[in-house]
Amino acid sequence: MKNGQRLLYILAVISLAAYLSARFLAVDRPAGELAAQMRRAAETMARAGAALVECRTERGLPVDLRLDPNRTGLIGLESSPLTTSLGNLEAKRTTTNPDFAALIVRLLREAGVRRGDAVAVGASSSFPALIVASLCAAEALEARPLLICSLGSSQFGANDPEFHWLDMMDCLNDSGILAVRPLAVSVGGDDDSGRDMDPGLRAGLLSRIALRDALFLEEPSLEKNVAARLALFEQAAGRGGVKAFINIGGSWANMGTDPRVLEIKPGLARTASLPPRERRGVLFEMAAQGVPVIHLLFIKGLAEANGLAWDPKPLPPPGASPLYDRPRRGGIGLLAVGLGYLFFIGLAAALYSKRHS
Repeated sequence: MKNGQRLLYILAVISLAAYLSARFLAVDRPAGELAAQMRRAAETMARAGAALVECRTERGLPVDLRLDPNRTGLIGLESSPLTTSLGNLEAKRTTTNPDFAALIVRLLREAGVRRGDAVAVGASSSFPALIVASLCAAEALEARPLLICSLGSSQFGANDPEFHWLDMMDCLNDSGILAVRPLAVSVGGDDDSGRDMDPGLRAGLLSRIALRDALFLEEPSLEKNVAARLALFEQAAGRGGVKAFINIGGSWANMGTDPRVLEIKPGLARTASLPPRERRGVLFEMAAQGVPVIHLLFIKGLAEANGLAWDPKPLPPPGASPLYDRPRRGGIGLLAVGLGYLFFIGLAAALYSKRHS
């Protein structure tokens, strides 16, 4: 083999190695504190699910493995008097992945939340797993979660009249895994009034709410309902104010009535424009105040964008999801450098070959 050919082969191997390094090695795992917080949140959520299964079993309510094959205790019924709307079973099961708590940690950190900050959480009971995940994320960050929740639920959420969100909160508190103390509770459903629920069930929920320290919200005017929630969040947050707002599910009071809310992508949300005040939910009002909004809805897109498996069986252990692998900020730059290097090496090799032919 001539010296010129040997050089060409060597340069080709070097170029290929540079390209492959830039293409496949440009990822980082979260370092130090963030990695520890993400894993801690996921592990806490896994323990919370186990506690909920134990509570159900003690009450003689076995987990339906047909609906909840991973035995999370966070999947409800297909239909019940507490059901307010349709729901997607696969989406509900996807949110039971403990790494959703890790995702919320990362989103809160990206929103600027730090230790001691107040995080407002507005939730329906349609996604109890996401409420638990948000509380676990706040606990891992040592932030202060301020929860206002409604008890109405879509299919497969916390819609079991014998084990609804109030029961889940009691279970988590009694287990010592999480301290769940909502600022306020509403019935939910149409106009946040529960008027579409069975009257007997609604009366029973009101009786349970009355035994708690939480305020009962019942305001059929959207503007007044939203204003009441904002005032509660502001008062509880104190001087530092609310540093982020997490919306979970499609609550009337949180989403509002303007169709523009359907254009908001899940995750750390961006709102291009604000609807008229009379149609704004808490989500838009928080955005109007400059508060970062984390929108937890449209679960399939949220999972795909963050490397979380869709309806996994079994659930991956905490820390195993590709969520923990993030492209380096310089990853695209490294790829460009590698390709540029490949181009110039090829040009030099061509000139060398021409000179010595």
